[in-house]
Parts: sequence; C-alpha cells; structure tokens
Amino acid sequence: MTTHLSKITLFSIMKFPTFKLEEYFSHSEFKASYLMGSSDAESFSLQEILALADDDTRSIWETLRLGYTEVQGSPLLRNEIAHLYPGLQADNILCFAGGEEAIFCTFLSLLNKETHAIVVTPCYQSLHTLALSFAGSVTTIALDEAQGWKLDLDKVKDAIRPNTTLIIFNSPNNPTGALLNEDEVKNLIDIASSHDIYIFSDEAYRLLGRSSLTWDAPVASLYPKAISLSVMSKAFGMAGLRIGWIATQNKELLKSIEFTKHYTSICNSGLSEVVSLIALRAKDIVLKRNCEIIDNNLSILDNFFGDNHTRFSWVHPSGGCVGLVTFNIATPIDIFAQELLDNTGVLIIPGSIFDIEGNTFRIGFGRKNFPEALEKFETYVNRYAKESSYS
Repeated sequence: MTTHLSKITLFSIMKFPTFKLEEYFSHSEFKASYLMGSSDAESFSLQEILALADDDTRSIWETLRLGYTEVQGSPLLRNEIAHLYPGLQADNILCFAGGEEAIFCTFLSLLNKETHAIVVTPCYQSLHTLALSFAGSVTTIALDEAQGWKLDLDKVKDAIRPNTTLIIFNSPNNPTGALLNEDEVKNLIDIASSHDIYIFSDEAYRLLGRSSLTWDAPVASLYPKAISLSVMSKAFGMAGLRIGWIATQNKELLKSIEFTKHYTSICNSGLSEVVSLIALRAKDIVLKRNCEIIDNNLSILDNFFGDNHTRFSWVHPSGGCVGLVTFNIATPIDIFAQELLDNTGVLIIPGSIFDIEGNTFRIGFGRKNFPEALEKFETYVNRYAKESSYS
C-alpha cells in the first residue's frame, strides 16, 4: 500500500502537457453541426436502450437506489463483460468511469521511474503521455504508413531493454484504423512472453467495423500478462455512460490497479452500470446497427475517394470507425480545418493533434449523418479549389 501512496504523492506534483485532442474538442465539438472527425459510433437514446431490457434488467432499473456501487463494478455487469473474453470470469474484470481512468490507473500501477515502456504510435495521446509521465523512459514505435500502417515487430524486439515492463498498443488503431491480425498478435505475445513483459492492448474499437469482419480473440484471453481495455463509448456508441473496463488473467495485478482506483473515481455511476448491462445483454442488436452504419458509410467513402483520388489518399481502415486521410493541398491542414468548421459546421481532426506531420486529418464514419457531412465537405472543397491555387 505504501507504494501506491508514494505514487499518488508523486502524481500530485506532476504537470501534464496539454491533451491536444481533448482541448481541440473542448473548443470545437459542441459548436460543430457535423462531427466528421468523431471516433465513436452513432449514439443511442436512453429510451432506445431501455426498450431492449429483459425482465431482469428492467426490474433492476426500476428499483435502482442511488447509493454507492462496488469499486470493482457491478457483479452482474462484470459477468456480462466477461462473456466478451473467452476463458475469463467476472473476477478478471475491473470497471472504471471511462477508458481514460482505466489507462491512468493501470499505468500508475505498473510503471515507475525504474521502468521502460514501449508505445506504438500514432495513438490516443494518454497512452503515450501517461507512459512518459510514470515510466523512467519510453520508446515509440511508429506504424508504417507505406506498409498499410503495419507494425514492424522487429523494431519492437530491438526496443526491448532489461527494464522494459510494458508494451502498449491500440488495435483497431486510432487514428489509422489499422488492425493487428492473428499472426501479428501471436508474434507480439511471443516477444513479450520471452522477456516477461506486460502487454496493454487498447481494444476500445474492437467489435466495430464492417459487418463481414471476423474478430480474433482479445489479447487478455491469450496471454497471462496482457491487459485488454474496452469501453461502452466506441463500438457501443454510449460515450455518455462513462463506463470502461480492463480484463486480465492476472488477478494480483487487478487488485493493485483497484487500489489505485480508490484515489480516482472510487466507484462508477449505478445508473450507467445498469444501462451498460442492458446494452451488453443486447449487444448483437446494438453492434449490428452500428456496423451496418459503417458498411454504408465506407461504401460512400470508397466512391468519394475514387472520384477524388488526385486530392485525397488513405489506407483503407481494417477496423473501427476512423481513418487517416492525406489531403493534397497547399494550405496547412490546421488552417483548412478551422475554415471548414467556420464555413460549414463540419469538424475534422488535423493530423497535428496526433503529432503526425503533413496535411493529414482523421475522418470518422460511425455516425448516421456522415453522408450529409461528407456532401458538405465535398462542396466546400470544390469551392475552395476554385477560389485558391489548390487544384
């Protein structure tokens, strides 16, 4: 317990860099009419989700008292989440108030100034920033765009040091949409296992993608020292619930991370836990709707990029609902993005937010109104081309 207290004391004097993506959203997200850079699936109304409740969960909802909940998360909820992880049970799951808290508590529990971490980039900023904050040193391994955003496993091997504690990656990847295949995951596990290293696998977009996509087992089911992260925010389209979780075979580690959670949220919202339980029991219906939206939007995007191949290029995303687009334009993408928002209400995310050089931007295609947003985007781009030297 002393270790955790000392880490919390250290955190109290830490200064974190600006969280570029969250700062960008705080200024622009709720001013935009069209979130064409969003990274989550179409949301649901509370009424829609409650309509999916079975007799058991409806009774739980109607009789819910607004007291404290269990630190680990509702046993019923953890049991339902465990169904997503073959071989794992409810006591292999720890719930949080969103994925961000799960990342924070896990990294604070695993990393210290004597440790080294490896982070695959580009990624959600906290995966990198918090590793830098808590570990003594961090090595980044960039996905290779020329190879379809492929992870070079030889670079991962070469980056390992005697004090390497954790390998951190995100699949499907945000912002590229890249997905590690079964062989790549197996080889990464072999590398980690041979050096007794933990793996943190951000799987927030797992189960979201084309309807035809088949999913391999989550990493937590495959390796005793793996931690899989997921949330209700992305694939399930329920970001407002603020429910996330980690899954791991390592119960001792899970208890350590739980101690850290005592200093953050302590416990989750009971209301959110029940709604999450309802949604997870109806996951086939929820995910089917969201993946069908992506089927439609990807088809429209393929046609758009085919018609505009001299202006735009991208590596077709393998999973999730985001992709990284390169824009052949002289104007810096940050300036263009602001002008686009001001003139059309369409929001895209400049690649600079992810520390990616060049005129790139993240596009999100998980929303129902994406076709309308893309139409407004194309109209603006065509007008922009006529009024500038860009062509």
